Amino acid sequence: MKYNRVYNFSAGPAMMPEPVLEEIRDEMMNYQGSGMCVMEMSHRSKVFQQIIDEAEADLRELMGIPDNYKVLFIQGGATLQFAMVPMNLMKNGVACYVETGAWSKKAIAEAKKYGEVHVVASSKDRNYSYIPDCSDLDIPENTDYVYICENETIHGVTWSKLPNTKGHVLVSDQSSMFLSRPCNVSDYGMIYAGVQKNVGPAGMVIAIIREDLIRDDLDPKVPLYCSYKTHADNGSMYNTPNCWAIYCCGKVFKYLKKLGGLEVMDKINQDKAKVMYDFLDSSKMFKGTVDKEFRSLMNIPFVTESAELDAKVVAATKAAGYDNLKGHKSVGGLRASIYNAMPKEGVEALVEFLKKFEAENA
Repeated sequence: MKYNRVYNFSAGPAMMPEPVLEEIRDEMMNYQGSGMCVMEMSHRSKVFQQIIDEAEADLRELMGIPDNYKVLFIQGGATLQFAMVPMNLMKNGVACYVETGAWSKKAIAEAKKYGEVHVVASSKDRNYSYIPDCSDLDIPENTDYVYICENETIHGVTWSKLPNTKGHVLVSDQSSMFLSRPCNVSDYGMIYAGVQKNVGPAGMVIAIIREDLIRDDLDPKVPLYCSYKTHADNGSMYNTPNCWAIYCCGKVFKYLKKLGGLEVMDKINQDKAKVMYDFLDSSKMFKGTVDKEFRSLMNIPFVTESAELDAKVVAATKAAGYDNLKGHKSVGGLRASIYNAMPKEGVEALVEFLKKFEAENA
């Protein structure tokens, strides 16, 4: 059966791989002989336990997650982690943050409710168009952790080199670049990612946290659900988890393994992004907004000479079957999010359309 699908450049929820969607479709009414859909299934059943166990095992294999890290599937998405991270990790009540865009800025504001926050570097001076030098940060000795957003979805900047934390724990929000390239998990104390961009449907975060950071001496006012220990001790099933998201993510993990893993995915993503960036660098009408060294492979913001022309481009692309190219409301302009599931053909087709638009509207 053929479906009339568009090239969806949304920043999230975003495209999922078509082979995964087809597999989910085929199992919708009767998951592997269980007689029911995963959405109807008890999270306490043996069938679902196998689903979550396989999902974790496949993710551990994909990322090479060491045994001393817990993998947690937590409801609430990445925004809840802006509070959960300081609630759980601020043992001394001190943390350092690097401000590189809208999402790290929001995380900073939330963390300030729970302790002393030092913004040790920022790229606000040039509208978050680069990653500041973090090779020699002024980090107080009693700092509990250093926090970064490793890929800023709205501003389209990404870290090419991790900060020098001077021996302190590194926490990274990887929401919009999770599983897009190899990752040495041991470099981090904690990684978390909202899954709706690169691996599944909205409503869940995957947290990968080193065991020694999971505390049992939190402020008693911290809700039980907001303690990482609660989730770690209960195998991510303290309450009914987001069973559907876990199932879908598990399918994507298997798809990535079959593809050849994160090294192969990284090569695909680099080739794909090059098509878009080469066009922007040669265009007279369209211009990228990020310094070349820090360009994201996942989120590509760009602009024309005016907001009116930007709006005209968005309308034209939508009419032609290229959806969700409008930039975030906080920055305007245009943005193409080309996550793992976006095929290179989609980017090539978009570029050809933009070339044609430029020729006709020069």
